[in-house]
Amino acid sequence: MYRPDASFYHRSPLQRWLTGAALALALGLPLSANAQFHQPLDPQYDLPLDELRSFAEVYERIKQAYVHEVDDRTLLENAIRGMLSGLDPHSGYLEPEAFRELRESTEGSFGGLGIEIGIEEGYIKVISPIDDTPASRAGLQPHDLITRINDTPTRDMSVDKAIELMRGEPGTRIRLTIQRQNVNQPFEVELERAEIRITSVRHRLLEPGFGYLRISQFQNRSGDEAREAIKRLQQESETPLQGMILDLRNNPGGVLQAAADVADIFLDGGLIVYTKGRLPDTEMRFDASPGDALEGIPLIVLINGGSASASEIVAGALQDHRRALVMGTPSFGKGSVQTVLPLNNDRALKMTTALYYTPGDRSIQADGIHPDIEVVNARITPLEMPVGTREADLEGHLGGQQPREHSRSTAARLSTSDDYPLNEALNLLKGLVIFRSQ
Repeated sequence: MYRPDASFYHRSPLQRWLTGAALALALGLPLSANAQFHQPLDPQYDLPLDELRSFAEVYERIKQAYVHEVDDRTLLENAIRGMLSGLDPHSGYLEPEAFRELRESTEGSFGGLGIEIGIEEGYIKVISPIDDTPASRAGLQPHDLITRINDTPTRDMSVDKAIELMRGEPGTRIRLTIQRQNVNQPFEVELERAEIRITSVRHRLLEPGFGYLRISQFQNRSGDEAREAIKRLQQESETPLQGMILDLRNNPGGVLQAAADVADIFLDGGLIVYTKGRLPDTEMRFDASPGDALEGIPLIVLINGGSASASEIVAGALQDHRRALVMGTPSFGKGSVQTVLPLNNDRALKMTTALYYTPGDRSIQADGIHPDIEVVNARITPLEMPVGTREADLEGHLGGQQPREHSRSTAARLSTSDDYPLNEALNLLKGLVIFRSQ
């Protein structure tokens, strides 16, 4: 049975209560102001009693000696926030506003800049801007470091605090100071906040028979929207679909179930992803149902350094099952599962509870998905072609067929010329189709 040592009774009432409260919370016991802490310890627990005493002492010193009076609620919430933020960049304490915004973002509508952020070396780091938002239109890029938000330095700032500062009423302006890789001096970007309504799935025909599916973020309905988009592509194409490009570049992730639903569209069964954690309820497994919506036609997945979390799950599953070729650059490498645990005061804990593993038992964490074919972003500059003589210029040449009108493929090729990885993916897709038909 645990009994407090003699020094316990010589401390102040607040110190005694805090030490006892910490013990009770650690043991999962009911907590009240009048609780007596004489319950037996579970043998599996080895409580750090000295550290708990230190916590109680620091708490009371702050209460007594800090230059401004601080209420108990603020100190305790700061302690909770510190416990979680010290674990990893993705765990945190969500106050009511942050908790509400998290729920809104998974439903597809929220106010702000449209940017997914994390932490690197104590600074706020851009994971990915979301398509058609103030952040993407301002040219923010994955791996940019945000060193200031307006005049507030972000050094050692929590993600939740940064989100709070960047969110605001549509139409209001905000200034970010950006440090970019391979750029010597930081620079400022001014943005106007907007109501962010995310259309997570978009589609178009690149050429007759070649479809393009873009998923910018995984939301609750992304799986259903992707299936609907594929049906529309099949209806819009004058010829049966021969190949598809799935674009997951700068997709910061989102809802795990949505990622599994999207991967299921292209797989005819088998494991999509599984998770492993310390507790049994953190271990999950997602399997594909029979039936490939594209019936096995060639598929290419585009990724880059802004492809994170759920988008890495989809790319990894399709790569491991050899259902798709993955092109682009290595992905972000966020392979951890965050569980949101609501509390009884409109607050919540967001805590990392497990790691993702691909069907081939690869951990995504800190390594990411490596493309089968690496294609870096580049700009194509056409070379000036020398003027030469063609057969049609020769006197007395034999006539040929009447000139044909420019085909749609020429126009489509021009529309992808400013997106080098997409253009390369389309060329490879055509080659795969030709190879399969022989």
